[in-house]
Amino acid sequence: MQIVAKRMIAADAVKRFFIHHWETSQVVFSRGLFHYAELEGFGVMDEADEISGLGTYKVSDQVCQIISLNSVHENQGVGSSLLYVMENIAKEKNCHTIKAITTNDNLQALKFFQKRGYAISEIVPNAVERSREIKPEIPFYSSDGIPIRDEIILEKNI
Repeated sequence: MQIVAKRMIAADAVKRFFIHHWETSQVVFSRGLFHYAELEGFGVMDEADEISGLGTYKVSDQVCQIISLNSVHENQGVGSSLLYVMENIAKEKNCHTIKAITTNDNLQALKFFQKRGYAISEIVPNAVERSREIKPEIPFYSSDGIPIRDEIILEKNI
């Protein structure tokens, strides 16, 4: 597993990976609309030099906001490795807090972040409904039938 800066990965490969996981080249949530090409981040490359994980972030006012964190295969340390790198970058940039946003249906993400010291700091009711106005392809239900409605913000002091 090799972690490299996003800018060192072919732009078309990053775009394909991002679209595969987000269905478009943009992420929208209550904190804004973000285009993958404008974000800093890191990728995990496998032996075949393919992206097996990608994490993006934005730093503003001493807060590092994780925008995306995806891996091809779960429970292999890819997400944890990317999170560790982003936390270290946040420290280097003198951030005091790192935040992640997920939706109420994403139980895997809620477990993932809480196991790594993040705490729920805010719930934004019906945030996804507003996000659908910008990105209508956001589904109404998760694959296991949970209505996708609210954003859950998790944070960790660093």
